[in-house]
Amino acid sequence: MLDNNNPIKRRDFLGKTIMGLGGLALLPSTKLKLLSLDEWPEGEVLGRNTVYLPSALPIRSKPSVDGPVVRYLADDECVVWLREVIGESPIGRPNRRWVETPEGYVYCPSLQKVNNYPNEPVTELPVYGDEHGMWVEVTIPYVNLEIDNPPVRAPWLNEVSPTLWRLYYRQVIWVDEVKTDPDGQVLYRVIERYGSYGDIFWADAKAFRKISEEEISPINPDASDKRIVVNVNQQTLSCFEGNNEVYFCQVSTGRKFDEYGIPVDTWSTPAGNHWVWRKLVSLHMSGGGTGAGWDTMAVPWTSLFVGEGVAIHSTFWHNDFGTPKSHGCVNTLPDDAKWVFRWTTPKVEYNPGDITNNTYEGTRIEVIEPLY
Repeated sequence: MLDNNNPIKRRDFLGKTIMGLGGLALLPSTKLKLLSLDEWPEGEVLGRNTVYLPSALPIRSKPSVDGPVVRYLADDECVVWLREVIGESPIGRPNRRWVETPEGYVYCPSLQKVNNYPNEPVTELPVYGDEHGMWVEVTIPYVNLEIDNPPVRAPWLNEVSPTLWRLYYRQVIWVDEVKTDPDGQVLYRVIERYGSYGDIFWADAKAFRKISEEEISPINPDASDKRIVVNVNQQTLSCFEGNNEVYFCQVSTGRKFDEYGIPVDTWSTPAGNHWVWRKLVSLHMSGGGTGAGWDTMAVPWTSLFVGEGVAIHSTFWHNDFGTPKSHGCVNTLPDDAKWVFRWTTPKVEYNPGDITNNTYEGTRIEVIEPLY
């Protein structure tokens, strides 16, 4: 039965994802088979299971925790996403959204909404300054990775299979090399430019689309008095130009307690004003201590505004926006994080995809703290 009061830690989440459908990581395979794209159901929109054993995710016959279980989804399994409906929320969970599938209903916060759009690979990388490379985004539910420079270094990689890791839908990473193997499969070499432990991977190029320079260009750069209000009580984010609200979205900020009932720090500074002081197209994020830490690669559209690690950023490991969920960051949907990234200052150039400004000139962020 799904334990809806026992959220998975990011590090545990990433450690368990590689087991995949039916224990894929345990199967012997050639390099080509390892890096070939998996198959998913045909549907305009899919939902990827983000809940991993031992807390399996059920498909139920009705949108309720009391609904009979049709079957349980495998790790990373995708189902056809027909529509969202309002049903009965699990005890202690405010989110009442469920996803209707051809087989029944799945609790929406546990499904990442994904597409399956393979791409035509490029065989020659563009030149930016004195570097060859490009930012790319995953456009399929997930893509398998193969390490180029073993042994693995990142903590989460050392906790999982030695032969298989994954990037997930809407993650962003840098490509610095392209090659075609003897069977004609085009592969990208992908690296994390910031926060990396030094791991380098190869992946099927069809899984990625090139991000253009225009996509990260500033939104309304001439507007004055830009500010963001993060309301932790309401789990919302609003962007203002003067007194005009120009953007609004739901978010997931820091929760009060972790799954063991241990208090979790939500913000590292007192309530008040902060500033966007660093922005990165993609960042490897890690922190915390043993048993309560996290280690997540390729976190897109990261806008840091408190200390070294509190940021507004894209989230792919849950779909529970509107509910406190994180270790302290502001989790958002990919499109929301990308819009905020482009709208805020300082401006980020495509290459290197990173900017730091410690003079408190970045967009101001007001935090309305929790009431507890």
